[in-house]
Amino acid sequence: MNDALIEEVAGAYRPERVSGDRTLPAWHDLDPDGRQKAFELALGLRTLEAALDPEGLSTTARAVLARIGA
Repeated sequence: MNDALIEEVAGAYRPERVSGDRTLPAWHDLDPDGRQKAFELALGLRTLEAALDPEGLSTTARAVLARIGA
């Protein structure tokens, strides 16, 4: 069960919400050790995404740039 939560939290997808809160419910279901594992996995995933991207950008970087209109 924890592995599925960690995978969900580490992924780049964040649903849009009217309230502006973009945290996933799974984040709150993880204990501190699970959150640390999700963070470490996310770092690795973003590094891979950037390596595969022609401009060297991760999905997180692209989302930030899109949000600020760059």
